[in-house]
Amino acid sequence: MRQFTKFIAPALIAVTSLGAIAPGIAEAAPNRHVQAARHYDIRSDIQGLRANIDRAAARRTISQREASGLRRDVVDIQRLYGQYSRGGLSAQETRILGNRVNKVYASLRMERHDYDRRRG
Repeated sequence: MRQFTKFIAPALIAVTSLGAIAPGIAEAAPNRHVQAARHYDIRSDIQGLRANIDRAAARRTISQREASGLRRDVVDIQRLYGQYSRGGLSAQETRILGNRVNKVYASLRMERHDYDRRRG
């Protein structure tokens, strides 16, 4: 009986406590994965937007003035992303950033097809 209390009882306590801790670890891992995916998606959207603006300016489908205005909008989005990402991106913050990116994409499309070479 003495051997039971010395070796087996602590082992049983350790096993039961691992059973209580494991679900918490399992919940934290997907959340980290979702956060990383959100960060990657937003960063890639911003980089793609900047590349599209640069490409349109190089092809002269928009003027340099239009391009600089759109780039300023992208810088504002990057600044907002920096503020939001300090504490981790929530679903609402991701949605806000996505909407801002989509608005600049829409502005870029409009600027490409207006052929007036001025902003707005």
